[in-house]
Amino acid sequence: MMAAISAADSGNQVVLIEQNDKLGKKLFLTGKGRCNLTNACPTEELFDNVVTNPKFLYSAFYDLDNVKTIELFNLMGLETKVERGERVFPKSDHSSSVIDVLRRELKRKGVDVRLCTRAVQILCSDDSISGVIINARGSEKTIDADAVIMAVGGKSYPLTGSDGSSLKLIEDLGIRVVPQEPALVPFESGDAGVLSMQGLTLKNVEISVHSGKKMLYSGFGEMLFTHFGVSGPLILSASSYIGPEDYKKGITVSIDLKPALSREELDKRVLRDFAKGQNRDFANSLGELLPNKLIPVVIKRTGIEPHKKVNLITKQERQQLCDILKNFEVKITGNRGFDEAIITRGGVSTSMINPSTMECKSINGLYFAGEMIDTDALTGGFNLQIAWSTGHLAGKCR
Repeated sequence: MMAAISAADSGNQVVLIEQNDKLGKKLFLTGKGRCNLTNACPTEELFDNVVTNPKFLYSAFYDLDNVKTIELFNLMGLETKVERGERVFPKSDHSSSVIDVLRRELKRKGVDVRLCTRAVQILCSDDSISGVIINARGSEKTIDADAVIMAVGGKSYPLTGSDGSSLKLIEDLGIRVVPQEPALVPFESGDAGVLSMQGLTLKNVEISVHSGKKMLYSGFGEMLFTHFGVSGPLILSASSYIGPEDYKKGITVSIDLKPALSREELDKRVLRDFAKGQNRDFANSLGELLPNKLIPVVIKRTGIEPHKKVNLITKQERQQLCDILKNFEVKITGNRGFDEAIITRGGVSTSMINPSTMECKSINGLYFAGEMIDTDALTGGFNLQIAWSTGHLAGKCR
């Protein structure tokens, strides 16, 4: 939609081909239905939040940065607001508001929107685009064109039509595609103790993710336990740094439950809590330190008898408790796959694309935009910013 609007602004006659029966089906789901459309951080920080190929996005981000994106949506009639983490949302809290202004703008620009229509082949002549063969409700026809912008998404949320199948059109043209993988995706664990804490959210914790001795990610923030393992902002961010080979070698998430306290400070805190009721059972002494769901799991890992009186707990046992609180490990068996991944990592190799125009280096008039390009970012509106920026640049440079 952004690419079509931008291309129309550049004086082109534009046809938008959409295989779904309505526009913005995937956009409708973003931000839990609220659409976190960008992030209001300083523009330079956009690059810090891109995980894969941030330098490739230099021209795209500076053509349409986050400030310009907000201004553009405001001009189209969308009221926006900024929330925690500089996340930008429509003031209505409905993603449909974003889709509505884009749809109105497409109509105002005279874009010919073809719903329930699929591109089945991209036509080239002498290494230049000549047209597209489309299928609309079972009937095929050819649209003559001197340029094509592909913005077909990745593989995440395949029920929206974003299933990766359109990348075959690219591969048929000899364009290199980096294998696609789920990213910003929850982790699975087979640990019964972890699964017993379903629904528990941990705030202000620090995690580190290891494969063997290699640290893959560390971060501070919020996570939650689920019926299958772990999720939440910290976990989703961590997943973007983990590849298939890492999963094969084995992944461990280490949680520091009390990052604000050193081990010595934590030990003193435990001693103070024990002193408040020296005849209490160990199982009843951690209520001020930990959430209720976490207590039995931690106690089991310490190996300390739950009914042991706290005044009988040894220094060594107390140290064991502190070790677990500073390094609560969760063994990861895999991730939830494309069905629950927020975005897709991989796609058209950036080596095949001119970063100043988003045009294919080997085929004149073929452009790429959005998630289908091998670049991805963390949560917070950054992936949608990539979509807006690359789409806008592709349309503008047509």
